[in-house]
Amino acid sequence: MGPVIRRVGPFRLETGRSGGYFSALLRSIVYQQLSGKAASAIFARFRDLFDAGPFPDSRAILKKSPAELRSAGLSRQKVASLRDLCEKIASGALALDGIGSATDAEVIERLTSVRGIGKWSAQMFLIFDLGRLDVWPESDLGIRKALRLLHGLDGLPGRRAVAELGERFAPYRTVASWYLWRSIDADPGDW
Repeated sequence: MGPVIRRVGPFRLETGRSGGYFSALLRSIVYQQLSGKAASAIFARFRDLFDAGPFPDSRAILKKSPAELRSAGLSRQKVASLRDLCEKIASGALALDGIGSATDAEVIERLTSVRGIGKWSAQMFLIFDLGRLDVWPESDLGIRKALRLLHGLDGLPGRRAVAELGERFAPYRTVASWYLWRSIDADPGDW
């Protein structure tokens, strides 16, 4: 890992994405399985469905019909996921206030109760919104690719192997993840 750290440079994790936790979760659902450019355009059209100003709250989003939400380019599955998130927020079944003081396991449990938010999305929330330093997303394709390059493996390591490799980085697995993600962009010949 030393050569990767020297090549990539100082750790600079940017956390607390704009718009708050609710916006981050909505964005996470919209961006799933899309290129950044396409997801950004859809998210902008979604945002345009509401008056300018503060980000719409869950009740404002629930007032929009599924057809109106789909008009922004959202799939039926994503509309169902967005609505499930908004219903859980509006009803109080998912409270985002104080989520920063919950344990990682509690955050994952709470967030994965929402349709369309899996463990990986919850882990990204822990890293990029809560700034947790010991998160190791063992199913992340970027992490798996970087570990393959770093260790000269013939194929991508499986989830169990990735989990085992991550143990050595505890309690700073987020830091190791960040470096591994950046290493994919670096020239391996420079390691």
